[in-house]
Amino acid sequence: MLRCVLILVCSITLCAESRLYTCMITSRDWVVGSRLPLSGIFVKPAAGDWRHVGFNHPYIVALDYDPRDPSTLLLAAGNGLIRTTGDGEKWRILTGNDVTELRDLAVDTRSPDTIYFGHTAGLRVTHDGGVTWKELRGKYTESVRVDRTHSGRLIAGGEDGIFVSENGGETWARAGAAGYSILHIEQSPHDACRWLVATERGGLFASGDCGKTFESAGNLAVGRNLYDIAFDPTTPQRIAVAGWGPGVAVSEDGGKTWQLRNTGLPTPDAWSVSFDPDHAGHLYAGIHEEALYVSDDAGKHWRPAGLPGSIVYRMRWVPEARR
Repeated sequence: MLRCVLILVCSITLCAESRLYTCMITSRDWVVGSRLPLSGIFVKPAAGDWRHVGFNHPYIVALDYDPRDPSTLLLAAGNGLIRTTGDGEKWRILTGNDVTELRDLAVDTRSPDTIYFGHTAGLRVTHDGGVTWKELRGKYTESVRVDRTHSGRLIAGGEDGIFVSENGGETWARAGAAGYSILHIEQSPHDACRWLVATERGGLFASGDCGKTFESAGNLAVGRNLYDIAFDPTTPQRIAVAGWGPGVAVSEDGGKTWQLRNTGLPTPDAWSVSFDPDHAGHLYAGIHEEALYVSDDAGKHWRPAGLPGSIVYRMRWVPEARR
């Protein structure tokens, strides 16, 4: 009887697996003016092979989804903010020709019609699902995140450090890393007050006070660029980062110490990392113009996982949509 109950619960909510989406370009040996190999969005279902989704696009750098319907994706692209529906087959640009070169986006999970995106000239928001937009910040914004526990609470960064807003971007306060370019921001899935920030040449910055202040988190990759951060959803103290030169580094103690884990990788030039939320220790890494690689032991050993010749800018796990 108990087994039947568990099977029923799993079939409804708890055991739903996720799809892995990649934002990427197949750039090795490609030259401007020639036909672009398949690029843009690829998806790998929980059980299945890689599949190209939608249009062949040369510049998509970030992806998020509508929590009410995970089959609806939002894309930060060179030509604007794009919404895809119909399992990624229908695309619609939600922004006008006054904005290009998007760098990041974030959906407010507590208010899903509120979407933020950073671009080369600022930060914008919509509160009506993309019908209208408002500029919030007139400075280059490379990365933006919404605090999952507080609607309208933002952490953002660009060319000069980290900033926090408590009121949906109306006002901002400096939170740290002054003088450093911010390349990526992530909030721990285990502790909402724990944040990590990757920088250009400044290493990692960390916050333990819910993003109010950030301090240097040590000497890892100082002098190099760190492009991505991944908290392991299955293991609270495990974190991975990707960088140009360090490759993939993993911490098993919440960021106190780090190990370079590049055995089996062709080069220590990594753009992105992501842990599989459904399988402990399963870690993906995007290696510059080589391929996507996967590890079954949190980066201790690697093997190719497809997408040869690619630059994978970002990965995102999205729950399988209910049918």
